[in-house]
Amino acid sequence: MAGGLNSPGRGGVRRPAQGGQTSQDAAACYAALDLGTNNCRLLVAQRAPGGFRVVDSFSRIVRLGEGLSATGMLSDKAMQRTFSAVMACSEKLARHRPARLRCVATQACRAARNGPAFLKEITAKTGIRFEVISPDEEARLAVIGCADLFDPTGIGALVVDIGGGSTELSWAINRGRDQRPKLEHWFSAPIGVVTLADQFPEHEDTRLWYRAMKQCAADHVAGFRAPDSLREHLLSGKAHIVGTSGAVTSLAGVHLKLPRYSRHLVDGLWISESETRAAIELLAARDRAGRAAEPCIGPDRADLVLAGAAILEAILDRWPSLRLRVADRGLREGLILTMLQPARRRRRRKRTRA
Repeated sequence: MAGGLNSPGRGGVRRPAQGGQTSQDAAACYAALDLGTNNCRLLVAQRAPGGFRVVDSFSRIVRLGEGLSATGMLSDKAMQRTFSAVMACSEKLARHRPARLRCVATQACRAARNGPAFLKEITAKTGIRFEVISPDEEARLAVIGCADLFDPTGIGALVVDIGGGSTELSWAINRGRDQRPKLEHWFSAPIGVVTLADQFPEHEDTRLWYRAMKQCAADHVAGFRAPDSLREHLLSGKAHIVGTSGAVTSLAGVHLKLPRYSRHLVDGLWISESETRAAIELLAARDRAGRAAEPCIGPDRADLVLAGAAILEAILDRWPSLRLRVADRGLREGLILTMLQPARRRRRRKRTRA
């Protein structure tokens, strides 16, 4: 890998167990680490009645995929930022000593020619081994992580997971009480907030810039071959969209006019299509400084939030929905929930997939 990582490995950092036996102790910790194209996120949780209780978490914008669409390579600066975030996660894991840990990498590491070498170097210096998951696994985990936000009285939901390097659309239907939704159709568009912002650098005419991003997003999401009935279900309210991404949660914060971001107020929020578009219109009328001044956006997301909004609005143009439910949850939660499954169910799922 050109340049490599200059930071030396730190002695004394315990290498957390990955895979292996799951402790049956209710106090045991389970950890999920998600290395995405834009963020590095860690979730540490304990088993609790009905699910899990969060013990610790970590999230940092690393922009691992910055410049990737132009070069096909992860840049040295992006790898340095990411390595720093993974080291912070490693230290948290050493404190919590999870009984079971799963670490996954997504689109940036799938696409980059030097992705495998980068992950190998991370393993050598931290002991953390990342599994590069496929787009369909990413979609499945997002549905599992958001399942509690499905309206149980409806037919199902279209889960929209807008990532840094890809966007997953998953149509899942309800299967009754105490059963996870069934993933019926899914599609991965190779466009996300980082790749879209890289492809369309911001210029003075914000609205023209936004329209160009939206058209590009529309071309990509058109590949989702949803069933003919999906549009009718969304328009009638029998189904709804679940939006999981930093862009969607930021738009929810803008809609609520929050003085600071609050997961408690945002996660699970119902918002109408017109309210979603109004929040997008508000941001599209502002320059970068104006967007950065929004408490729920800030300077790190000021360019990316409109890229995410362009993807979301392109989806709404094609599949209008009366209601959208905001999810400040997703892949990490899906990982934790699959680790909490009884071992017998996990083995059966692996045999089925094989």
